[in-house]
Amino acid sequence: MQDEPPVTPGGRRRQFAEEARSERPDLAALCLLIGTVADPSLDDAGVDAAQIELDRLAGLLPFGIKDPRAWATAVADVLGGRHDFRGTPGDYQRLESSLLHEVLRRRRGLPILLSVVWIEVARRAGAHVYGVALPGHFVVGFGDPHAMDEQVLVDPFAGGRLLTGPDAELLVAGATGAPLHPSMLTPADPLDVLVRILNNIRAWAAARPERTDVALWAVDLCLLLPSHPARLRYERAQLLVQRGEFLTGADELDAYAEVVAAVDQAAADAIKGRARAARAMLN
Repeated sequence: MQDEPPVTPGGRRRQFAEEARSERPDLAALCLLIGTVADPSLDDAGVDAAQIELDRLAGLLPFGIKDPRAWATAVADVLGGRHDFRGTPGDYQRLESSLLHEVLRRRRGLPILLSVVWIEVARRAGAHVYGVALPGHFVVGFGDPHAMDEQVLVDPFAGGRLLTGPDAELLVAGATGAPLHPSMLTPADPLDVLVRILNNIRAWAAARPERTDVALWAVDLCLLLPSHPARLRYERAQLLVQRGEFLTGADELDAYAEVVAAVDQAAADAIKGRARAARAMLN
């Protein structure tokens, strides 16, 4: 039997778009597809290995758990305790901290990626678990999110530390200076999690002007999601110009200007001026 040809980058992006637009998007699959775009050496076997590792970790959890606090404690024991999944300040400086396959390998990552590990492992074991997108710090919830006395929050970045109400309030106050609002404790939609992950990657790349390659594929994946800000197309055009793809970037600037012209002609004219300047770079 002949080996199947490797999936091309374009094929990976089509897979990402199809999964993102499916009726029930699979969070782990989408995170791993981000990994295949970031790291072309991550092939189907590597993706399967990551899924198998999530299954293996789920199999280490005890059977018959019912209570949200017991679930939180058990998952923290397996992941934070026995396997030492947690975060460090240095993880914010690493692109690998936003890639699920690397987080599974290194057992280190950003709060949101460690939360994905917690969610996927606990979900496979039968827990009622979900992400909670607190401002500035992603955590995980167990139990009924609409019953404040039943919801249990954990911080995977801290190895699965259980959070009290005051703990959550301090996290929010530290990030925003504002008080914790109950709406902040609702389950995060998988696609909202994806947007936050991709935004983290874009922020990482923005601080490193030499990594416009990363910024570009992160924007491209954002544009494949069912909904996205129109301004992302302007960001993509600017990245193309920065990378020396002047004609393609200019064409995309003109296309974005046509969209903007419907609401702000002056802004559209300014964008067309940037398109002309990009084309002039070839002269």
